[in-house]
Amino acid sequence: MAPLDHVIALSAALFALGAVGVFTRRNLVVILMCIELMLNGVVLAFVAFNRAWPAGIAGESRLDGQVFALVIIAVAAAELAVGLGIVIALVRNRASLDVEDVSLLKW
Repeated sequence: MAPLDHVIALSAALFALGAVGVFTRRNLVVILMCIELMLNGVVLAFVAFNRAWPAGIAGESRLDGQVFALVIIAVAAAELAVGLGIVIALVRNRASLDVEDVSLLKW
């Protein structure tokens, strides 16, 4: 098993790479992929922390990290479905994937 420091460093790198992509890109599909990358970094951190400290206060086995990871994956799937629906609506109405055109959907 890899040391916890290495796994958390990889998780932080994934999150930072996703955050840089969200703040620097203008294409909606790329922004959605970067958000997914950020969520995967968070999931990796939860699983790593749960693997490092699996026991609760009374010594029982706890699976909190895995449960949080499953919830985040489910939320990410829902976010991706809604986001892709918005992207499809934007492409049909404006024929563009630029972030600046999203505010024009209300007209």
